[in-house]
Amino acid sequence: MDWRTKLLDPNPRARRDYKSLATPVYRGSTVLFDDQSSVKDSWDQAENGYSYGLYGTPTALELAARIAEIEGAHRTLIVPGGQAAIALVYFAYCTTGSHALVPYSAYGPNKEMAEGILRGLGIEVEAYDPMIGAGISDLIRSNTALIWCESPGSVTMEVQDVPAIVKAAHNKDVAVALDNTYAAGVMFDAFGHGVDVSIQALTKYVGGHSDLLLGSVSVRDAPAFEQMGPIYRQLGLAVSPDDCSLALRGLQTLALRLEQLEKSTLQVAHWLADHPKIQAVFHPALASCPGHDVWKRDFTGSTSVFSIWFTDDVSPMQVEAVIDSLELFQIGLSWGGVNSLAIVYPDVERPGQDYAGRLVRLNVGLEHTDDLIRDLKSALQTHF
Repeated sequence: MDWRTKLLDPNPRARRDYKSLATPVYRGSTVLFDDQSSVKDSWDQAENGYSYGLYGTPTALELAARIAEIEGAHRTLIVPGGQAAIALVYFAYCTTGSHALVPYSAYGPNKEMAEGILRGLGIEVEAYDPMIGAGISDLIRSNTALIWCESPGSVTMEVQDVPAIVKAAHNKDVAVALDNTYAAGVMFDAFGHGVDVSIQALTKYVGGHSDLLLGSVSVRDAPAFEQMGPIYRQLGLAVSPDDCSLALRGLQTLALRLEQLEKSTLQVAHWLADHPKIQAVFHPALASCPGHDVWKRDFTGSTSVFSIWFTDDVSPMQVEAVIDSLELFQIGLSWGGVNSLAIVYPDVERPGQDYAGRLVRLNVGLEHTDDLIRDLKSALQTHF
């Protein structure tokens, strides 16, 4: 062969019997087949063999299998982010004329999708009180196709009675999906409590270092997987094998990080609960958090994110000044990583409750807990 052709020859030159503790990063779009009769085009590559990089390389499928294993799922699909996971679930279960239910404490972009794309497609998404429990049965209609749960809820941290909601939903043949990101898929047993679909933003605890965007959609049984698969294919939810590799690495330290994050976060939360300018701490492990008793019953632990609500005599400007004075707590919207974060939520809307710009969400990272408390104490003392 001419040297120019040799440059493009895909046949390996090095030995391929190399074994490592790390999953290789398989990059590629085109899958090669041994012969024409072997050519297939299937989104379910774990079952039918590799067909195209769009549906994942071995790196992505390894991550999917490991997420399914720790969640106790039938199967898992890896998608580009948490919002992609939410979209996949909606489109798998809802069509024009469908009705869905979502707690008003859910992740903001979930509700934005309800009011945006879904409404435009003739899908009605109704917000409900996250503390409704079995009472959700009264909201289920003949065209209800999906019920979302998110427990604890975003920002205000309401812990839902997911088993009661699942029972009411399944009595009327309605599927239940859970955003299980807070629990990292391990501190709340979604499938043990009857949930049909569990999603995670792997960006958070699985990634763990604020350097990737990924999501997962895990299902309890084969029919749910078959319902999900064709929509996954049609939406073209390709993921980066490099990001999947980082997530696989994150899984190796997940248990250690969660253990330390829980310990540090509880120390910080208890310290804040005693501060005279904090009227409520919304941390599932504290009695002040809505649904605390349900958390004790259903969860095996807590993680790194919680919220604080300043007293009525504190102005929104003072709250912002406190946050701006923090040095170790960075100002940022995400959570679940090794760095501590703080963010004010001035416009949180909850029926019957006005937080008046005094609600702050904290993510406690892996900095030394004494330093974090010292940082909070200094900022509070500066302004009060």
